[in-house]
This record gives sequence, structure tokens and C-alpha cells, in this order.
Amino acid sequence: MGSNGIISTLAGVIAALAMPLLCAQEGEPAAVVNGYSEPATQTAEVLPLTNRSLLLGFAETDQRAIVVGSRGAILVSESRSDWRQIDGVPTRSTLTAVTAVGSQAWAVGHDQVILHSSDGGLTWQRQHVAPFSEDNLDDPRNGAPFLDVLFLDADTGFAIGAYGLMLRTDDAGASWEPVPITAQSEEEAAEEEVAEADDSWTFSDEDLMLEEESNPHLNGIAVTGSGALFIAAERGSAYRSRDGGRTWERLQLPYDGSMFGVIGYDGDHILLYGLRGHVFESSDLGDHWEERPTDTELSLQGGAGLNGGGAVLVGSNGLLVWRKDADSDFQTEQLPDAGSLAAVLPVGGSGQLVCAGENGLINHVIR
Repeated sequence: MGSNGIISTLAGVIAALAMPLLCAQEGEPAAVVNGYSEPATQTAEVLPLTNRSLLLGFAETDQRAIVVGSRGAILVSESRSDWRQIDGVPTRSTLTAVTAVGSQAWAVGHDQVILHSSDGGLTWQRQHVAPFSEDNLDDPRNGAPFLDVLFLDADTGFAIGAYGLMLRTDDAGASWEPVPITAQSEEEAAEEEVAEADDSWTFSDEDLMLEEESNPHLNGIAVTGSGALFIAAERGSAYRSRDGGRTWERLQLPYDGSMFGVIGYDGDHILLYGLRGHVFESSDLGDHWEERPTDTELSLQGGAGLNGGGAVLVGSNGLLVWRKDADSDFQTEQLPDAGSLAAVLPVGGSGQLVCAGENGLINHVIR
């Protein structure tokens, strides 16, 4: 495994998580629907030691915690210490992320799978996802993997993924509509260029950099206390929305590597983390940035916010980076035999953590 933990580029999903492809993904057999191949439904196998298999994302419902991972595995826990696998999950595709609002939960993953639970993660149903572009079945966003999911309330949510893939729902996932976020941003940029044009215009370095990657993978999405939305993407790009996701603006970050996740705090305070240990912080939704030293060049692949602007970040080779509040410096350690970590769940306010990654679930306490 390389030091940055990026080996596979399977449709961008594991690369976007900076995790190696640790299990060969058969996915699910394809069924042809309206000329478009989509996976047929298979039920995930309930296996022993699933809590030691590849697990990639956490969520907290009002009743229990949920973690998702390879081959459709979904585990739940009321205690956050004893985990059990859920039977009857209607997919064998890898699930990359999960989110919850009250007792409602949604999980997303490979093969453009979206699952929904209305009982805190105990039972799951599959939601229908149409091709992103029915007029162009060669569009790479058709069937691309989802990398993250966020719901603002019990009805409105976003699923994002590889090649600029974004879907939106306003009916709890009964229907999902494509959002051409990259095309929207390019149109706004073109309008600004026309408005500002004169006889001596030229392309700026920022214009050229954004043009190099027209459909970057969208890796992580978060909402801030002000209600703004922010997306961390690859190759130094990011997106923000100040109107609940109706319109999006593309930004160029001060680092041209990929960011794998974002944490939203009060107001317009955000924290981005990603490739080679880079962490950037902004108090104005990305107008200005400060880089935060982490004393590592290993990639940061998952994170969770703490009260007062604190954060816990995890990554390659058992990497754990944290600060107790916004005024503290980051501390770094590596968990032995943890492998690459993809997600972290803080338990209460005592420093207890549950980490998830290539070796399953690991409990740890930060002091």
C-alpha cells in the first residue's frame, strides 16, 4: 500500500476515499431497464465477523448508530460498543456512506444504489434511481458510484459521487432528480467572463485550473449552521450553495490536490481534509482559507466534528488526527494494526471513538 493509500480508481469511489480496493467488487448482476443496465436486487449475506470487514461510513439515528460497508453490510448498535449485522439488506454492492434524520436513514454506494430505512436502520428498502442522462447513456455519471449522502430534513437530500454526479430529492427519496452541478457552474463562469470582458482580457491561472477537470469526483458534502452547503471534490475544486442547493458556485482551493471530506460548524465555518494530510479551514464558506498543520503526509479519509470547533480525522495506515476545539492545534497518532481508516464516530463527550476502515471497527479513546 502506498503512503497516500490510493490504489484503485474503480469509478473513483475508493480513490475518492483514498482507500485501497480491499475486496474484489462483483457488484450485482445487471438488468436492462429502458436500454440502461442497472443492478438487479440481491440480498446481502449475513456473515460472521462482519464487524472486522471493510466498513466505510457512520450515521446516528435517534435510536441507534449505523455503519455501512462492503458487499451491502449494514451494522447497528444501541450501545455503540456491541454491533450486529442487519439481515435482508437489498444489495450486495459496497455501501460508501450513510446519513440519518431522526429515525429515517439513507445509505448509498456502488452501482448507484440508494437504500432507505424508516425505523432507525433495522429494515431497508431500495429506492429507484434513473439514469443521470437518459439522452446520453455513455455519460460516465450513469451508474457511477455514490460517495456521500446528506439530508437537510426528512424530505430534502443530496447524493453525490464520481464524475460530478449529484442527485436531489424533495420527497424523502421516492424520486431522485439529477443536478448538473458542473454544467451549472460553468455557465455561471461564462456569464461572469462576458460581463467582465474588455479588449485586454485573458484567462487567469484559476480559470485554466478549473477547466482541466470539468467533472471532478464529488467526495463529501456537509451543511453549516447558516444552512449553506459545501462539497469537497478532487483536484483542488469545491462547490458551495447559499440557497439550499438550488444553485452552486465552483471554487478553487489553495491546494490543487483532492479533498475527501468536509465538516460544517456554526455560521459559515467549515473544515476540509484530504490528500497528504492537508487540512484547510474557513470561517466564511471558502472566501478565505487557513491551512492547519497536521504533522503528517498520510491522506485523511474521514472525519467528524466535535463541540466548539473540534474535529477528529482518520486516514491511511491507522492515522488519527484530532483537536479538542477550534483554538487547539491538531495532535496526531497512528493506531497499530488498524489498517486504513475511512470513518469515525465520536461517542459522547469523553473522547471515546469508534473508527471504521479496512479492518472493521476499532474502539479508541483520545485524551
